[in-house]
Parts: sequence; structure tokens; C-alpha cells
Amino acid sequence: MPKNVTIKKKIKPFDKVIKVPGDKSLSIRWALLASQAIGKSKAFNLLRSEDVLNTLKGLRKLGVKIKIYKSYCEIDGVGINGFKYKKNLTIDAGNSGTFGRLILALLIKSPYKIKLIGDKSLSRRDFSRVIDPLKEFGANFYPNNKSTLPFYIQGTNFIRPIKYFEKKGSAQIKSCIMLASLNSPGATKIIAKKSRNHTEILYKFLKLPIKVISKKELDLIEINGEKKIYPFNYNIPSDISSSAFFIVLTLLSKNSYLVIKDVNINSSRTGCIDILNKMGANIIFKNKKKYKGEKTADIHIRSRNSFKPINCPTKYNTSAIDEFLIIFLVAAKAKGISYFKNLEELNQKESPRLKLGSKILNMIGIKTKLTNSSITIYGNPNLKLTKSFEIKNYFKDHRVMALSTIAALTLGGKRWKIHNSDSINTSFPTFFKILKDLGAKIN
Repeated sequence: MPKNVTIKKKIKPFDKVIKVPGDKSLSIRWALLASQAIGKSKAFNLLRSEDVLNTLKGLRKLGVKIKIYKSYCEIDGVGINGFKYKKNLTIDAGNSGTFGRLILALLIKSPYKIKLIGDKSLSRRDFSRVIDPLKEFGANFYPNNKSTLPFYIQGTNFIRPIKYFEKKGSAQIKSCIMLASLNSPGATKIIAKKSRNHTEILYKFLKLPIKVISKKELDLIEINGEKKIYPFNYNIPSDISSSAFFIVLTLLSKNSYLVIKDVNINSSRTGCIDILNKMGANIIFKNKKKYKGEKTADIHIRSRNSFKPINCPTKYNTSAIDEFLIIFLVAAKAKGISYFKNLEELNQKESPRLKLGSKILNMIGIKTKLTNSSITIYGNPNLKLTKSFEIKNYFKDHRVMALSTIAALTLGGKRWKIHNSDSINTSFPTFFKILKDLGAKIN
């Protein structure tokens, strides 16, 4: 049965150093690329969340040998198109849009139909965004014109390189095309709206033949496929999306200071930091390093007594897309009106996040104006909560659950009851443990 949590008290001042688990985007990409290498690859600090574990289960079903030890995960890669395909095979992506969409790219030579399924939340999400380019490579999907799970994919031996214009700023679409290009002879070319670039960095680190030309708003990517991948070890840096909850917890708490160690600060992921600093936070990166193409740092955060509103520049949208819910909570405490636009991609996540974010703010007494792609938040720096609140019917979206928890611990109120708290296990299973280590009282 799903668990619920109850919170009755704000968190007390803290001065701590923490480490959050490995980056989910990198954990899943490492597993997929390690499966395509020839030989054994190891990942340290691999995120042990449901999304990543479902990735490993799916790869095992395709004949990949995987061992999970206390401190690392080992994958014995089968090489490009080395999967062992069986008839009547079903791959369960669970809640993971990243795994669900990216695994399709590695199945485009399957001689049999493979069924892809997911949980209720994932089964509502749009897969046409990756089906369309994969059809151009030569893959087949059944039933025809079905864009949500469940469906079947069947590959072909006649894969062809493609040219594709990725207009949504979706790293999943871009990465899907890049992974599919591994099975394609010749050059695949992508014109892509800016989005997180972990796959490009990994390709460069693996010495795969990739060219990237970065323009102001677009990246021009060219990949030559059918190249051998050598096994590789990877120490996965901590996830900035998970860190964002503790950054805002610290900003909104009284007299608190926090250091988060060894976090991935890839510039395609740090829009959250840029936005919060524009709102008056003073978040600092120290001990900066570069690890296999990815930038890392220790993040230092101190409590703030006041915040400025923001007319959020859309240039930060793709680099903060997973953090907007928690940014909205800071806007609720700002002195003035904040405006965020062109956020229709938020509604393509685990839930209609824009709508649910507005609903929770309204619940705690914050006025908002909402459209399908924008939200206006009328901040109240003197916000005082005295009532009880209950959070439910939110599609078990782990980020909505975490937002509600941080709101309860920083804004107070008589009592918060948050349903389906185990939804956090999809991406951040140690979330509550770290909160308790910081002194949070959670039942």
C-alpha cells in the first residue's frame, strides 16, 4: 500500500554538509551506453531509484548481464545490436520516461515485436515525439498511430541515417535519435533546440564520431554510426534536480547553511540556480572540477530573509524544466509578482505540473493566474499558514510530493498530510532520510 507522511512542525535551523544520490539522467544513459559497449563497465554512485532499477531490469531481459554490488554496478556489455531478442518479450519502463523513450532507440533492429509498457502515469505521456523520428530510421510501431503506452516496436535490418529538426528542446528526443544513430550507417544530422547535453558529452568521452556546432538557440549535431564502444567506468556526480529541493529548503528556512557535495553543474542543468540567484539567493559553487566532460562543484547555500519577483527569461526554461515547481515556492514568498511563460513542456512530465503547482499555491493562499503554458504568481513575503493541508490526487508525481514536503517544512501550518509519499522512490529514495538527518520531524 502507498505510504503517507504527516508533518506538523517547521524544520529547525541547521548547518550541515550533505551528499545527494547520483544524477538520474547520467545513471540511465550510462547503463544504456554500457550495454552497447563490448566488455565490462562499472558505475560508482549509480542512483538506486525505481527508474534506474527498471532500466537495469529491462536490459537484463535483453540478455545483458548486470551485477549490483554495495558500492558499484557492473554491466557486461553486448555491443551495438548485441541484444538477445526473444519472441513475446515485454519491457516495463515503470514510471521512467527517459528509459521508456531511449530504449526504443536501441531496439530498432529487433526481428520480433517487443511490447513496451509502463505505469499509469507513463501510459498517459506522449511517445509520438520519439516514434516519429524512429519511423524515419525504419522502425515499425503497432498499432499504427498509437502515441501512448502500451504499444509494440519491431525493427528492420535496413536502418537509414536521418536528418531531423528537434523543435521542443527535449533532451529525450535528441538522445533517442543519437542512440538510434549507433545502429545506422552514415551520418545522422540533428538540428536541436537547446536542452541538456549529457549524451553529447558521453559520446565525446567515448570517442564516438560526433560533431556539435553550438549556435545561439540551436545545436547542430552530426553522428556517424556503427562504431565500436569500449567499456568505461564512471563515477556519477550528484543530481542537481534532487539538490534543488534542499537548496530551497535552506533558502526558506531560518538561520540555516548547507553544503551539497560533488553536484553536477552542467550549464544545461543549472537554470534553477540562475533563476534563484536573480531572485535574491546567493548560491555559490566552490571546489569546481571537470569530470569526463561534466562540470561538478560543491554548492553552498545560506538562508535568505527576502526574495525579489522575477519575469523569468525563457532562455532558462530547458535548463530548469524539472525544477520549476520548487522555484514557484520561492516566488510565492517573493515581494511582488513573478511571471513564467512558454512552459507547456511542464505538462508533458509525470503530471500536469503547471496546473498542480498552481493548485498547491492556491491552497496555501497564494494567488495565481494560469494558462496552458504560463503562470503568474502573486508573492506574499508575509505568508503565514495556520490551517491543515492534505495533498492527494497528484498522479503520484515525485516532484509534486517533494514540493509539498518542502512547503510543509518551511512554511508551517497546523498539519500537512501528504499521500503516496513512496512516489519519491522513482527518482530519490533517500529523500526522507536526508531530511531527517537535517533535523526534519516527519511521521
